[in-house]
Formats: sequence, structure tokens, C-alpha cells
Amino acid sequence: MSSTGLAARYQSRTPASGRPRRRRRRPDLVQRLSSILVVAIVIVQVYPLVWLFLTSVRTEHDFTTGNAFALPSSITFGNYGRAFQVGNLGLNIVNSLIVTMGANILIVLLGMMAAYALQVLGFRLSRVVRGLFLIGIIVPVQIALVPLFIDYSSVNLLDTYPSMIIPLAGFALPMSVYLFSSFFEYIPRETYEAASLDGAGPYRIFGLITLPLSVNTVVTVVLVNSIFIWNDFIFANTFVLSDGLKTIPLGLQNYIGAMGKVDWTATFAAVCVTVTPLLLVFLVLNKAIIYGLESGATKG
Repeated sequence: MSSTGLAARYQSRTPASGRPRRRRRRPDLVQRLSSILVVAIVIVQVYPLVWLFLTSVRTEHDFTTGNAFALPSSITFGNYGRAFQVGNLGLNIVNSLIVTMGANILIVLLGMMAAYALQVLGFRLSRVVRGLFLIGIIVPVQIALVPLFIDYSSVNLLDTYPSMIIPLAGFALPMSVYLFSSFFEYIPRETYEAASLDGAGPYRIFGLITLPLSVNTVVTVVLVNSIFIWNDFIFANTFVLSDGLKTIPLGLQNYIGAMGKVDWTATFAAVCVTVTPLLLVFLVLNKAIIYGLESGATKG
């Protein structure tokens, strides 16, 4: 076929604009499957919270005689009042707040100072010390219960707030040191060198440069640890002996009556009250948490 025929054939296959036609892209199957998977995960995560709230406003007769997963036939908010009457829920919330705040203060202060010494200041065995901190992540908390109980009893520390705060902060410290160290590695070294040339010492650099830049990481560390501290049962159940120091997980046992009878609607109301604050804080600060995790996981 001549070159003239080839040119005519090509022109007949191209649009008037002179550009070759592009095939229409089919819908991306992977993107659709990803969207379906995300929706399914959201449903799985949200449904228990919705069911928890609906059960907390059901009447006790409706819950015990009807389908536990059906919509409530009648709604009542008396379960919340009974939750505070049956169990000492108000005091339990105060105790959990004290333990959570005290443990987080120790975690942030000790974690930031340890990470600053390991990553920014540095010393000969800093890598070894950092490795020892990371090993602490895999240590189970159960192996420390008996030794801690013996030590606390010898120094009269049982049945006190520090008996819960100290181990909670200690076992959360390795992960916090890792997150802070990774974020401090993200800060350019030139920033510290410029501050040193201006005459700033290590304490001033920490207070004026490192601390303000670490706000998102601090929020991440506090909220992630608060979830586990708020729901801690094993340390509180081991070291707390009196009702006046019981936290929320221990206080929920008060809803179990004689012969194992459980006031389920009041229990779900109490759980709903204790879950809502953390959920609201997480929804408000989720962007800061994600940014803190990303800055602690990547460099530059």
C-alpha cells in the first residue's frame, strides 16, 4: 500500500481535531472495592456504639423480654440516673481522671526528656539505651504484678493513686520514647545548631524549640495512652483494695447484684457515659493525632 493510502487511512481513523481517540477508562475496580471495604469497616466500628446507646435508653423489661438487637419499643433516660445510684459512677470517673492525668504527665515529661537526650543531645551508648527502651514494648504487664505487689506492700504504697499511675506510665514509656525520638529526628539539625550559636543551652533549646514543635506528638501520645489507661483493669484490680479508689472498669462490677443478676440497661448507660468523653476528644483531635503519628513514623 502506498504512503498516500496509509495517510488517508490514518486520517479516517482520527477525529477532526487531529488528535487520536482515547479509549474511555473503565471504572476502577480496585477503587470501588476499597470504598466498599472502608464502608464495611465503618459500619462494623460504628454499629456497636449505636447499639450501646440504643440499649442504654431501653427499659429493663423491653431488654430482658424482647430481642436484644431490635430497636427499643420505648425510650427512657432513667437508666442513666440509676447508673449513678446503683454504682458510685461519679467517684469512679473522678478516680479515672486523676489516674489518667497523672500517668500522662509522667509519660510526656519522662518520654520527651529521654527522647531529647537520646536523639538530640546524644551520648556514647545512646543507641543501646534506645534499644533497651524498644525492648520494653514487648514485655507483658502480667509479669510485673507480683513483684510490684510485694514492693508496694513493703513501702505502704498499696491502695493509693501512685500504685496505679507508676506502672501505667512505666509500661507506656517505651512507645512514647520511640514516638518522640522519631519526631525529634524529623527536626532539622540546623535549627539546633543555629540556637547553639546564639548562645542557647540544652534546656533553653528544649523549652523554646523542641517543646513547641512537639505539640501534635504530645497530643498523639496523650490520647493513645489515655485510651488504655482509662480502660485499665489489671493494675487497678491488683493494687486497689478500697471502694473509694476504684476506677471505672472496677466500678462497673458494682452493677452485678446478688446471684449474678446484672442490671444490663444501667450497665450500658454507665458504659455509654464513660465512653463518650474519649470519643468526643478523639473526634475533635483526630487531625492532630494523625499528623503526630505521621511525623513520628517518617523523616523529612
